[in-house]
Amino acid sequence: MVSFIVRIIVNGLALWVATEIVSGVNITSADSTTDRVLTFGVIALIFALVNAFIKPVVQLLTLPLFILTLGLFTFIVNALMLWLTGWIADQLDVPFEVADFFWAAVLGALVVSFVSWILNLLLPK
Repeated sequence: MVSFIVRIIVNGLALWVATEIVSGVNITSADSTTDRVLTFGVIALIFALVNAFIKPVVQLLTLPLFILTLGLFTFIVNALMLWLTGWIADQLDVPFEVADFFWAAVLGALVVSFVSWILNLLLPK
């Protein structure tokens, strides 16, 4: 349970960095700091659940593309997971959006992956 909470916090920080760097990944209407923190917490929870349950299925179904592209298809799958997180957030009225699938989602997924990797390096096992 503790590792899941740490994963959500890391995802929240990585998503915050992505919203600051990538122009198409936005928090649409969070007024106060508390609202922003809670919004990032909800988005991080959605993102963690999408990565835990949907991403393995997508990776299994697209395994030939992973092999054919020597793993570069991972970028597209990560972008799809971020875009799906934005869509789910929209359905739940959480003020988070990924503007378009290609540029915003791919660049956002790259930023989230990189920041998550750095934060996981800094955290103890």
